[in-house]
Amino acid sequence: MDVNPSDLKDDVIAINRVTKVVKGGKNLSFSALVVVGDSRGHAGFGMGKAREVPMAIKKGIEQAKKNLIKLNMKGTTIPAPGVGALRLGASFAEARFGRPGVIAGGPVRKVMQVAGDHECAHQVAGHVQPAQRGQGYLRGVTRLERRGASG
Repeated sequence: MDVNPSDLKDDVIAINRVTKVVKGGKNLSFSALVVVGDSRGHAGFGMGKAREVPMAIKKGIEQAKKNLIKLNMKGTTIPAPGVGALRLGASFAEARFGRPGVIAGGPVRKVMQVAGDHECAHQVAGHVQPAQRGQGYLRGVTRLERRGASG
């Protein structure tokens, strides 16, 4: 993929504390959900887990860089409405040509920001987990055909 590593921006979507009960007590660790993108149509999702938050974020960034994908973009938005299904829900994305601004919540907004999608509306039906919301959006946008898309 033709992405310069110095152009990549990362954003932490969620940090969760994970406790595992073992014979000697409790093991505490953290999981971090991270998205990475270059604001020109490339984005990747990653999850890292470690005993400390900075290490979990670092692992998540490394995994997100490995999972970079090219989004079908037309200028600063998607070329057509897209639907992405992931597990028990659906993700609906709609282009808003000429109307700047992102209408999306939480994790999807962060994915749009790092991917460079600045004119889009998004709705989720059924997803409750942040990882499923963001991955559903990426799946829906990557399935779009490049109908007249120049970028």
